[in-house]
Amino acid sequence: MALVLGTAAALAGAQARGVGPQELRIGTLLDLSGALASAGKDARDGMQMRVDEINAQGGIGGRKLRLLVEDHGYDPKRAVLGAQKLIERDGVFAIVGQLGTAPMMASAGLLRQTQTLNFMPLTATALTYEPPQPLTFAYLPSYVDQLSKGLPAFLRQSGARTVCTVYQDDEFGQEILRGSEAGLKAAGRTLAERTSYKRGATDFSSQVARLAAAGCDGVVLGTVIRETVGVMTEARKIGFRPAFLATVSAYSATVPRLGGEAVEGLYASVVIDQPYADSGPAPVRAWAQRYKAAFGEEPSVFSAQGYFVIDSFAAAARAAGPALDTASLVKTLETQPLPATLFGTPEIRYAPGRRLGIDAVRLARIHDGRWVSAD
Repeated sequence: MALVLGTAAALAGAQARGVGPQELRIGTLLDLSGALASAGKDARDGMQMRVDEINAQGGIGGRKLRLLVEDHGYDPKRAVLGAQKLIERDGVFAIVGQLGTAPMMASAGLLRQTQTLNFMPLTATALTYEPPQPLTFAYLPSYVDQLSKGLPAFLRQSGARTVCTVYQDDEFGQEILRGSEAGLKAAGRTLAERTSYKRGATDFSSQVARLAAAGCDGVVLGTVIRETVGVMTEARKIGFRPAFLATVSAYSATVPRLGGEAVEGLYASVVIDQPYADSGPAPVRAWAQRYKAAFGEEPSVFSAQGYFVIDSFAAAARAAGPALDTASLVKTLETQPLPATLFGTPEIRYAPGRRLGIDAVRLARIHDGRWVSAD
């Protein structure tokens, strides 16, 4: 907390990079060509949709909002280079909604060094808010928290007794492993088997065979979209049919669209609801229809997340007033809640020693090719 307060005080005299008389420049780092490319594209479209709406309504305090996007390809080294370009060459005011745990962690040092706001990264690592960093504002509970809370409910609903995990061999995967252990401990159990894969892998035959040999009837997936489909497709191919549980990293309409029958029954933790154009609450249906009209396809949850992040940033920037700078935005976020949204999120609240805005987690499940509530 002392670090948060000390840095906030130092920012009082900092120059408002990216804030001009007619334009407010923000940047994001997304995967548009790697393992999370479908998520990155959807997040970008959702962000741009909200930016266009804001600008059509006059901008923020008379300033048009400009979003600059860099593709890191889910490569941490490219994430650092992309962040450097956005900050040093493009002069962005903040980095918003950057995607992926490993890329985000790689760029974090540069953002701290340049006193650049890291606003609502699209990753659920606890490292975004534990310990609290002065200029990082997270909204997704950690993978550890998601599994600590979600695994006992998964066990009750699925009836699984022998639980294993397969996870990505990086910071993201380590959180999945810790969360699996914590969730099982709360239920009085331990992991029966664990196995990992290298980031970007496409062959999961050895990992799935290992889980099957261990007799697992429940599997926690430390996977993102493509890898979720790959693991479950391989399992179905060899007749291995445990109950599967993933985190928000795999909660996307892209998973049932790509995986089809192989991913039926998959559970996942949820913070922002998957929008559909023909079902759900009327405001969400209307939003999804506008998105589909703009981009020619159904939105995913990452589309909603991108839209949500820009909407939340705009709300905070407006509340900070016309003399917008980093210090005024930080003070606003620490003292004024961000409103609930149409995507099922509650009010988001931060404080000087609190950098996680939402701690509620729910479960969803794929049924007939769609995500439905499992609660």
